[in-house]
Amino acid sequence: MADSKHPEDSSRDRMFEEIAEGQQDVSALDFSEQSILVRGCDPRMALRAAKIMPQQLGNPLFVSCTDDDDFISKLKEREWSVVFFAPGACRYNAANMPIPGGRARTKGWGLVQYRVLVREHQGEDIQIVETTEEREIIPRLLQALFRSNDTTQ
Repeated sequence: MADSKHPEDSSRDRMFEEIAEGQQDVSALDFSEQSILVRGCDPRMALRAAKIMPQQLGNPLFVSCTDDDDFISKLKEREWSVVFFAPGACRYNAANMPIPGGRARTKGWGLVQYRVLVREHQGEDIQIVETTEEREIIPRLLQALFRSNDTTQ
């Protein structure tokens, strides 16, 4: 019988396995007052991440966007503790390719332009996390949450 899984699911599964490699014991951490805005490019990964990652990060609010209309709207809506550019978006940037989900205003943008946009709406002290490696996600986000927590006290 043929496997009914979506062909891309095996690569997504592998990515989540790599994310798990970066897991740490966060049972004593409480970042429930913190928030992470994620700009990614894969809606299916965004859904999976939103279900799994908050528990691995001390339960911050975790909101994913996969297009710039949504991302810019959320940047304007509230103050975020951390803005995270997911590995897929970072890999597009590293390959000098436009990040999927761009719009007319952001056509051809790379992370340099996105950082300017984020600081314009969130201020200079916003923690911005970028990585092309899934195994670095949890450690980098935890570090950013700690830094953000230090600046809010």
